[in-house]
Amino acid sequence: MRIGALLAPTAPRVRLLAGEGELDRVVTGVMTTDLKDPSRYLHGGELVLTGMLWRADPEDSERFVRGIAGAGAVGLAAGEAEVGPVPQDLIDACARHRMPLFAVGEDVAFASLTEFVVRQVSADRAADLNALVERHRLLVSGAGGAGLDAVLELLGGDVDLDCWVLTPTARVIAGPAAGLTRAERDHLVRAHLDAQRRRPVPSSRTKVGMRQFSLLPVPEGTALAQWILVIEGDLTEWTPKRQQLAENLARLVAAERARRDEGRKLRAHLADEVFTLLGHDAPPDELQRALDAAHAMTLTDRPAPQAWVVASAEGVAVPESTARDALEEALTGVDDRVLVGGTGPAAIALLPAEEGDEPASQRLAALLAPLDAGLGPEGRLVLGASAPAAGAGALRGALEESRHARRIAASRVGKVTVAGPEELASHVLLLAAVPDEVRRAFRSRLLDRVVSYDLEHQADLVRTLEAFLQYDGSWTRCAAALHVHVNTLRYRIGRIEELTGRDLSRLEDRVDFFLALELS
Repeated sequence: MRIGALLAPTAPRVRLLAGEGELDRVVTGVMTTDLKDPSRYLHGGELVLTGMLWRADPEDSERFVRGIAGAGAVGLAAGEAEVGPVPQDLIDACARHRMPLFAVGEDVAFASLTEFVVRQVSADRAADLNALVERHRLLVSGAGGAGLDAVLELLGGDVDLDCWVLTPTARVIAGPAAGLTRAERDHLVRAHLDAQRRRPVPSSRTKVGMRQFSLLPVPEGTALAQWILVIEGDLTEWTPKRQQLAENLARLVAAERARRDEGRKLRAHLADEVFTLLGHDAPPDELQRALDAAHAMTLTDRPAPQAWVVASAEGVAVPESTARDALEEALTGVDDRVLVGGTGPAAIALLPAEEGDEPASQRLAALLAPLDAGLGPEGRLVLGASAPAAGAGALRGALEESRHARRIAASRVGKVTVAGPEELASHVLLLAAVPDEVRRAFRSRLLDRVVSYDLEHQADLVRTLEAFLQYDGSWTRCAAALHVHVNTLRYRIGRIEELTGRDLSRLEDRVDFFLALELS
């Protein structure tokens, strides 16, 4: 602010006594002191507030004003509450050193004057930062930019505006990573996705513990692929200038996102070529050349993968591109060697195989878990992962394996479900591969009469059948588990056999019943 703003009608009432020609000086802060020589504590640009308790004789005024002027103070405000009116010797000293001097009457508290100055300085600083953010946005959109971290650090330091840019999977794009825990990031992205799912809005608010946050989507589009600008505080309570700063920052983040997306276009095209060749069962050497070309487009020095995990995804009851958009944003940020392609509701991803005990399906499930908040009432994201495929020649089989795993995932309950190759040796794979109408017909033929008998007679035959199979046909163990006599158990099993025409002493019939119960 200019020091002349102290004479504005909205400012606390003060009187100008000296320095009429210096009112365009810029104030950067306030210091309240009654030290005889406070110059060593000044950094330049301060308005000095004093109660004049340091003044014992007229010579003290010259010494005091000379010291603060030499240290860079831009003005002096003298309070009259303690020692009375401002003495003429202080007015003369300020005139000699061209130091603006204001008299602060008994009815004006230093605290009110300090608050006014701090508020004006903060608003001006926000306006300056607005211009800085806008210049940086133009640089980013026109010449590649220098990243977001420097700007967010500047905002945090200069106007106490703590900001982060997060992905929908809670990964930090920019901002002080230590400022938010993983649990806090998960809460923020889930709150954002839930708000956007219910009704897309320019911003939303949420609290994490005692901390208030404002959430802005960047850019418009699929919520599961948006970046999220997180600003600590409630935007609705801010001054217009500070709100404008947040809007400019959102534009800067959008420009950085657009620049990044532009750089990924060619890579996305090469990924589609890889999956087209894979779908047409191309020779391994041709597929390997396409993989090498795609890896050459990465912006990393990490080596080309020697083995890949294939992830097959499908978006259910969501916009067609949701699966691909979500996977591309989630996976390529973790490792830019990942390739994501696909059309319609389905998507395919090739992930570099990682060493370690954790299966790829578990890594995917943990990574994508926050996305469930952004799916509608019927919306789902279903994924299957293959075992690592060594070389291009093994990718076709890995793709089929991932699709089988996806069928298993689709049979489960949940918004985001993932299955992996470790489950493909189970009977669950066979059940998942069978069409729904065939599954229903199979179960109906074996169990409908048993279920109907239970409803009519409260005979508990279905639970008895489940226990009998669980205990491998052991009469004594099954009877003990059901708390019935062995003869009662034999009667119930006999009734099941009569109703179904099956023989539970035969392995084939036991297997059929087991599968029918799994389809319940």
